[in-house]
Amino acid sequence: MNKAPKVAIVGATGAVGVEILSCLETRNFPLSSLKLLASARSAGKQVAFRGEMITVEELTENSFNDVDIALFSAGGGISLKYAPIAAAAGCVVVDNSSAFRQDPDVPLVVPEINPEAAFNHPRNIIANPNCTTIITLMALFPLHEQFGLKTVIASSYQAVSGSGQQGIAELESQVRSIVDGHPVEKKVYAHQIAFNLIPQIDAFTDTGYTKEELKMLNEGRKILSLPELKVTCTCVRVPVYRSHSISVTAQFEKPISVEEAQKAFDGKPGVELMDDPANIVWPTPLDSTNGDTCYVGRMRKDLAIDNALTLWVVGDQVRKGAALNAVQIAELLISR
Repeated sequence: MNKAPKVAIVGATGAVGVEILSCLETRNFPLSSLKLLASARSAGKQVAFRGEMITVEELTENSFNDVDIALFSAGGGISLKYAPIAAAAGCVVVDNSSAFRQDPDVPLVVPEINPEAAFNHPRNIIANPNCTTIITLMALFPLHEQFGLKTVIASSYQAVSGSGQQGIAELESQVRSIVDGHPVEKKVYAHQIAFNLIPQIDAFTDTGYTKEELKMLNEGRKILSLPELKVTCTCVRVPVYRSHSISVTAQFEKPISVEEAQKAFDGKPGVELMDDPANIVWPTPLDSTNGDTCYVGRMRKDLAIDNALTLWVVGDQVRKGAALNAVQIAELLISR
């Protein structure tokens, strides 16, 4: 694109849409116009952007006739209906849902890992990966480049904001009820989330794994171009407001030491070591909340698997896991 694009945000009033707006502003994204699209219920709301107020418009089939880039964050059903319409109108869609991630004609992009994939989008749609996949691969890619990733064993500890604002509200409500001695109400989750862990995110498949757990396998293979990559994962909902954490054991093709692994992160954008256990330094969800960096710590040689390291990574799933990654993809598009 040789001029500042006209940009639209679909789902502009949702949690990720609001973060996309923030990223566009703080990163000084060059655009000639901005259209905010949402449901009829949100249409008419006023949203501040760069010192001006923008009126939210209702999403319709005619919303994309004058748009160059559309950032979708309104859920899979909306994406399946409206993304092809936007693409047919000549707009490049960056979609945050899972609707197109496994489509062979839709690239799945993490700009720090496979930026070149963004420029081959025959359907005019680019998919944003799952948040947990992005955060995990931000930690593993610098190691993969030097040592060759072979197998991943992961357990994720995912914040309630991954369920949207309603997840946060349920955690707050349950904590308040417990403190006040009142019965706990469960609406969002099948089990109490306050002071508890829930080892299920998304629906179970016939493999015994949930859909969320299989995303790490399928999306990791596609992003890294490693069709034989082996991944097993357990995803757990935890009573944390924001930022996901993942415990990872990764096996590599080549021998690897902790010292070599730490050097692999030197100069890598978007990921930073926070790894000094002797001084009680390692990352927690609060360290990454509202930030753009993924942090890696607790790095150590695995005691059970050859050529393997075990590590801990945290990242804000609303920003790098969704909004920021989408905006970075858009930045790639305008860089051409």
